[in-house]
Amino acid sequence: MRVATLSGGPPIIIAHRGASGERPEHTLAAYQLAIEQGADFIEPDLVLTKDGILVVRHENEISETTDVADKPEFAGRKTIKMIDGTRQEGWFTEDFTLAEIKTLRAKERLPELREANSRYDGQFEVPTFEEVLQLLEAHAAESGKRVGVYPETKHPSYFKGLGLGHDEPLLGLLNQYGYSGKDDPVFIQSFEVGNLKALNKETDVRLVQLVASEGGPVDQQALTYAMMVTAGGLKEIAGYADGLGPSKDLVISRNAIGQLSAPTGLVAAAHQVGLVVHPWTFRRENYFQPTDFKSGIDPRDPGDLQGEIRAFIAAGVDGLFSDNPAQAVSAAK
Repeated sequence: MRVATLSGGPPIIIAHRGASGERPEHTLAAYQLAIEQGADFIEPDLVLTKDGILVVRHENEISETTDVADKPEFAGRKTIKMIDGTRQEGWFTEDFTLAEIKTLRAKERLPELREANSRYDGQFEVPTFEEVLQLLEAHAAESGKRVGVYPETKHPSYFKGLGLGHDEPLLGLLNQYGYSGKDDPVFIQSFEVGNLKALNKETDVRLVQLVASEGGPVDQQALTYAMMVTAGGLKEIAGYADGLGPSKDLVISRNAIGQLSAPTGLVAAAHQVGLVVHPWTFRRENYFQPTDFKSGIDPRDPGDLQGEIRAFIAAGVDGLFSDNPAQAVSAAK
């Protein structure tokens, strides 16, 4: 039996980093394709440049997603940093001005799984958050349909410690482009807690607490994500956020051989305190698929993504993140 969403309407489809299964992630080309494929929202991850501009990358370390390592003029910028307690080596957005970032070009992050995407390497710039909002504005003007935006603040405590806060430029741009209220198609998401609580005091837009299957928020050392998805934890989240963004295995677990098991009850518990549930991330390659939805042993081949998505929709999720919005949109019909 299919469980209803909290609103009773259909689940929303969120293009995870754009149509990142078909174009290099977090590029205007990936977002444009996602819009064309019918996504309800597009998701930009936000980091900051040295001069305080919000740019769109999954991480502030950019060697995996740009050609920065091939630029001799930036060889001296390679460094080692501790980001949220993890040692990382590479090139970091906070050490570059926007003008310097704009000399880089995006590349496919998973070439071993998405070889076809690699043909686009070197073609696309790293977009600013404002350029993403301008893309959405142009689409709305042309089509009359307003596609939503679902930004994630990446490492907000780390950036705040550098004097590069997300909140002011993020809210300023959202307000400028008409995303300012609960009825506007926008969610702001974060794995941290403190910045969501601060944003809750500063804006009326909807907020989503991200939770993973392991660990906990880096700004709350005494708190684990496991504690946050208990009945008491969900009630606490509902005091400052509007939704929960769980790792999908927290919604439907997998058994010992990797097959989907029964729903965990998280959706019902979240709905009981008024939280929508938007799990992540649904990808078509066998590498990411549950065992019972794989099409074979080649990790690059597409599995039954639509079947997997339908199982989660039946569990009552209010939306979902997918690298493949076309298939997700089809599965949600």
